[in-house]
Amino acid sequence: MTLLKTVAPEDARGEVENAYAFFVKSGIPVPKPLEMVSVSPELIRLQSEMLDYYMKHPSLGFALLTSIRFMVARRYNFKFCTNFNMNFLKMQGMQDAQLEQMVADPQTAPLEERERAMLLFVLKALDTPDDITGEEVDALRELGWTDRDIFDAVFHGANMIGSSFMMKAFKMDT
Repeated sequence: MTLLKTVAPEDARGEVENAYAFFVKSGIPVPKPLEMVSVSPELIRLQSEMLDYYMKHPSLGFALLTSIRFMVARRYNFKFCTNFNMNFLKMQGMQDAQLEQMVADPQTAPLEERERAMLLFVLKALDTPDDITGEEVDALRELGWTDRDIFDAVFHGANMIGSSFMMKAFKMDT
């Protein structure tokens, strides 16, 4: 049982209802991390704007962002987001064997070369941030990524870690 009094989708009003709207209208369960943020109307508004930003990101595609979320959630044993994003990857055509292989060896991620490079960079940035080099950032630029893209991708992954810790602390990651 959660330690916070969150707002269920059927009880949502105002900012919380607006934040849930995309998921409710799409028939997708409201993500538990978003429900967790429902305790703070201002933060849920900001979180909703951030989700909207990533859904419409000019360079970072849905498969890449979903792969980042899946891999980070898996590495931090973030159960809800592991399953939630795994289902999105399956809807995009990934098979269980591909997902298992990607977890075992991220270099086998079924993404375009430049997206795979970004995924690997994000994972390294989160696992061993002190080991990131200018040459690695330059290599991403040579693949056509901008500094904004690189920052946004790492930021996206880093937010998964924070959500993971908070979901566990408030007993919502079941």
